[in-house]
Amino acid sequence: MSIPVVYEDAWFLIVDKPSGLLTIPTPKKETRTLTSILNLHPCHRLDRETSGLIIYAKTKTAQKKMMEEFKKKKVKKNYIAFVRGSPKQESGSINYPIEGQVAITRYKVIEKRNNFAIVKVEPLTGRTNQIRIHFKQIGHPVLGETKYAFRRDFKVKAKRLCLHAAGLQFIHPVTGKNVALNINLARDLEEFLKTHD
Repeated sequence: MSIPVVYEDAWFLIVDKPSGLLTIPTPKKETRTLTSILNLHPCHRLDRETSGLIIYAKTKTAQKKMMEEFKKKKVKKNYIAFVRGSPKQESGSINYPIEGQVAITRYKVIEKRNNFAIVKVEPLTGRTNQIRIHFKQIGHPVLGETKYAFRRDFKVKAKRLCLHAAGLQFIHPVTGKNVALNINLARDLEEFLKTHD
């Protein structure tokens, strides 16, 4: 499996994770994960089904520095999600606590299609499954969702969770330079849009 490299320097490697690959093993102790393939230190995670940008550190020290940036909310992330229906407001914030902790997600509708919408999403906090939980909360679950909604209830059927980590921006914790990356949608999501108007 080829893992496209989007950015690399002496400290970090940023790749475009394919859908279907775990970042790290679950309690089931899977041996084939993105971390085992790259043999580096993950600085954050993406769900198995989510595709897109993910940061790995080449040393434990670099990993610690980048994780500090995440903790201080200095790393901006944005995603593209296909959601069921279309939110009433073209843009807004979803402010709904997850497991008793503050969780805020900003969104903007990019395009409306038949029975679903393409949405740009920016999580301002980093709770597990935040985007998936928040869009379910407002009645517009991510297409292909099976954990927080019943996929069979969706008019539009998707083979996988339609969520893609499309953008990353941060100040490099070692060099102090601004790093801003944006990638295209995963090929399977592009194909999905071609066949669903």
